[in-house]
Amino acid sequence: MKILFRTLFLLACCLSLSTWAAGPAQADQGLDKQVESLKKAVIELNRELFILEEELLFPGNTQVSVFLSLDIGTYFKLDSVQLQIDNKELSNHLYTERELKALQRGGVQRIYLGNLKAGTHELVAFFTGVGPKGRDYKRGATVSFEKGLGPKYLELKIVDSAALQQPDFEIREWE
Repeated sequence: MKILFRTLFLLACCLSLSTWAAGPAQADQGLDKQVESLKKAVIELNRELFILEEELLFPGNTQVSVFLSLDIGTYFKLDSVQLQIDNKELSNHLYTERELKALQRGGVQRIYLGNLKAGTHELVAFFTGVGPKGRDYKRGATVSFEKGLGPKYLELKIVDSAALQQPDFEIREWE
């Protein structure tokens, strides 16, 4: 963040010096162009800082991402998801109607991004919502996975099981 503020300060100083040196009529036209170029530079700098921050906080060799997707219709309405890895609570998320509609239309949500050491880990997900016949429903799903070098991607998937007439909760690893 300090880099961003220093860069903005330097750009503002250059802008004010150039408008001071130019005449009033040229200053207005030159100022508009400079403001536009300054906006573009700030947007580009912000994007680069965001990418750098993510690389520093979540390096690829320790990164773990957990995603949620829905393929449901009549047997389950999701209210919340709670995640644990190795008995440590990582994430709780309550869903709004808007988020649920987006997920039902095929959206995928990243509900956790963090770091893990290499080795064997256990992911536990608890799903709370309204199940068949309008009753409160809470289920869990567990998977053990091996974290090696490189990022690890896991997907929590909620699907309707027509045969059982209830939701099924799956956890799978992305390759």
